[in-house]
Amino acid sequence: MTIPVVSHPAYSFSFPGNHRFPMEKFSLLTQYLQESGISSQKNHFRPGSSKPALLKQAHCPNYIERFINNTLGKKELRRMGLPWSKSLVRRTLISPNGTFLAAQLALKHGIACHLAGGTHHAHFDFASGFCIFNDLAITAKALLTLKKVDKLLIFDCDVHQGDGTASILGDDDRAYTCSIHCEKNFPAKKALSNFDVGLPPKTLDDDYLLCVSDTLEKLIRQEQPELIIYDAGVDVYKGDPLGLLDISLEGIRQREKLVLTLCKQHDIPVVTVIGGGYDDDRYALAQRHAMVVEEAFNLFED
Repeated sequence: MTIPVVSHPAYSFSFPGNHRFPMEKFSLLTQYLQESGISSQKNHFRPGSSKPALLKQAHCPNYIERFINNTLGKKELRRMGLPWSKSLVRRTLISPNGTFLAAQLALKHGIACHLAGGTHHAHFDFASGFCIFNDLAITAKALLTLKKVDKLLIFDCDVHQGDGTASILGDDDRAYTCSIHCEKNFPAKKALSNFDVGLPPKTLDDDYLLCVSDTLEKLIRQEQPELIIYDAGVDVYKGDPLGLLDISLEGIRQREKLVLTLCKQHDIPVVTVIGGGYDDDRYALAQRHAMVVEEAFNLFED
């Protein structure tokens, strides 16, 4: 089997180089995986722009229109954290569809990797923390509405809590949300996931990996999901400026291996999204994000 890889050139565009959000990491990640031979024409999928009906699965129609038409207020834009532009609108409309496409491919092939996504701070009617539309919640709602699955698990290992995802999906027991994050980090006010693990700052590899493994095994047995959406944020890295955990590069790789191994062992389709990562060394950051795709190929590629 050739593992599907989903990406789009619009994910990176001309953007202020000194901005905290590393917009160029998406193109660098795609380039790195192409050069390594993991991504090629035979397994690359390019999503189109999200239709309004898809976005409305998880977001307020008025909010969607105001973002697209650049009529958000100053406080809303400040909370979003990104400068509005037509290029930002284009990538923001494509990325949720990328996760939705990857999820459908995962259901068909057992696994698929989206080279973006994980915008878990976006709420029903407002943007937050560089997240505008919540691809995780959108994908979950769409799959459940279309009856592609009856139960799914969002397993979020980004260093920040998935507050938007928890809030949007809080009233739907078919979508189980789990967030393993640094407790003393953004957002200051946490939402209530179905299962939250708030780790103390400076947590090291051994304790972290044991937590990830035990939590996922427990939830697989308890919830028996038909799909796992895995947010593989690499801002858990000890050198990440927005992190606060002390996870090594090898620790990240071991996390990706154990999460994907558990999915494979239990025969549960899994879709990966890259989540957060904010290193000023964009090339090193792209290679960190590539680990989940590399481990997917090590485990699933025939």
